[in-house]
Amino acid sequence: MRALVTGGSSGIGLAFARTLAEHGADLVLVARDGTKLDEVAAQLRAGYAIDVETIVADLAQPDAVAAVAARIDTDENPCDVVINNAGIALHASLLDADMTLQDTAMAIMVTAVMKLSNVAARAMVRRGTPGHIINVASASAWIYVGNYSAIKAWVVAYTKALAVELKGSGVTATAVCPGWVKTAFHDRAGVGRPKLPGFIWVDADVVAAEGLADALAGKTVCVPSAKWRTAIWVAQHGPGAVAEKVSQMLVSSRHSPNRVKGGDGAE
Repeated sequence: MRALVTGGSSGIGLAFARTLAEHGADLVLVARDGTKLDEVAAQLRAGYAIDVETIVADLAQPDAVAAVAARIDTDENPCDVVINNAGIALHASLLDADMTLQDTAMAIMVTAVMKLSNVAARAMVRRGTPGHIINVASASAWIYVGNYSAIKAWVVAYTKALAVELKGSGVTATAVCPGWVKTAFHDRAGVGRPKLPGFIWVDADVVAAEGLADALAGKTVCVPSAKWRTAIWVAQHGPGAVAEKVSQMLVSSRHSPNRVKGGDGAE
């Protein structure tokens, strides 16, 4: 097995890389920071005796997306698993005049996900061998906090639609939807981690282990950890006001003059 992971040098992406390595999978890791990428690759090679390729790419740039797509499309050392994990924190109001951050977020978490999923699906079907596409979404898809929620809701809907078209092909598509995850996501974005009770947080390794297991089992949506599965069930089946109330609380805290900067925390 060989797996390509975008955003594979830290956080949830690195957790997926470790989990795959534990299964004996070779890796193709994609990230923007070449130095960090080389360090992680060396650690994984030494720790698991696997082959690790690296691609330095900023997926906000079309040329970089095209380069990663070309690696996915090749039949030489093909990728059996493609994980679209790369993302950025989107702590911006929908009323902001400057849309630069919104444009970047859409490029990385929508356009790149669509293009890389597309080429992965076509390549896997062409080869006629089992394959798995994993798109990292978020529990934020079930609430309404800025464009981040809208983007992650799109990832879930897109992945479900892709799974329908792939049915019977031997290739699966899975949206992994974690809640608040203990990573350096907020530090990289230059914002504070939300001050939430400890039991709410989920370990990135749990997200990766459950996400990979559900993908290999052919499940279309994975919500890691029982506590978050319960929370999303309430959001789906409870009164609509529940999700709206939670969303309003998060948005209000985000834009409060005295707030500690932070967002929903889900990668």
